[in-house]
Amino acid sequence: MLRLYTHSACLRHDPGPGHVERPARLHAVLQALDHDRYAALDRVEAPPATREQLLRVHGAAHISEVLLGAPPGEMLALDQDTVMGPGSTEAALHAAGAVVAAVDAVLGGSAQRAFCAVRPPGHHATRERAMGFCLFDNIAVGAAHALAAHGLKRVAIADFDVHHGNGTQDIFEREPRVLFASSHQSPLYPDSGGEDERGCGNIVNGVLSPGAGSHEFRELWDAVLLPRMHAFRPQLLLISAGFDAHASDPLADIRLGEEDYAWLTERLVALARRHAEGRIVSTLEGGYDLAALAASAAAHVQALME
Repeated sequence: MLRLYTHSACLRHDPGPGHVERPARLHAVLQALDHDRYAALDRVEAPPATREQLLRVHGAAHISEVLLGAPPGEMLALDQDTVMGPGSTEAALHAAGAVVAAVDAVLGGSAQRAFCAVRPPGHHATRERAMGFCLFDNIAVGAAHALAAHGLKRVAIADFDVHHGNGTQDIFEREPRVLFASSHQSPLYPDSGGEDERGCGNIVNGVLSPGAGSHEFRELWDAVLLPRMHAFRPQLLLISAGFDAHASDPLADIRLGEEDYAWLTERLVALARRHAEGRIVSTLEGGYDLAALAASAAAHVQALME
């Protein structure tokens, strides 16, 4: 069974007019999943993350800044790309809390897999700062919860967002119980994720050159990233599901289609079945062309359901 976590608060995070990380992104994903073929989804309201859960991956000063939020009736720019409005704090808490709740569900046996349709995204938020549209690192909060609350020894994170998940790498680069495997375009924001960045042997970065397409993407995962993940034998698989490597996306130069996301998801499902009792938690990251995002997220969810 696939469980879908979301919350209406995630639609109320509004970084302002013209910002690409807009509420319409989540509307598009939820509308795509409002179809008969997804009727079997177990739809659950995401709870907020607790301060204790956030403190496992973020510093107290950073958490306090996000929880304080924007002044009433105003906007707060944490950097040139990352802006908070009146609803942003609540959205960030529910986005991180969705992944924690999903981890509890799949490890507790009430669901085998889960997809968190939430925003703001998370994988650029480092231990000490918000950046790249991200306030809390949602996937990192979930991974740390799996280690601390469930006692897991091996958690793998697959990140196929077109931008490198520098925040997730920053948080876990000295944590051997977490394997972070990422494919991303380079050069591109945030100008990190070189193949020589290996952490304590638990970081595997795969670089795609501008203009790369399906062949290069699939070859990278088949030849480099998936074999490393299989060798790690994760007890739980987490996915940072960004769909901005799509050919239609305005923020990058990779030429994928929704069939590529279905292909990779099918292989990640097979990996989880082999090593992790099928247990997967996926959460939405990037994707800024609404039609491409909706179609790609739907293909990803369909593959998770099968």
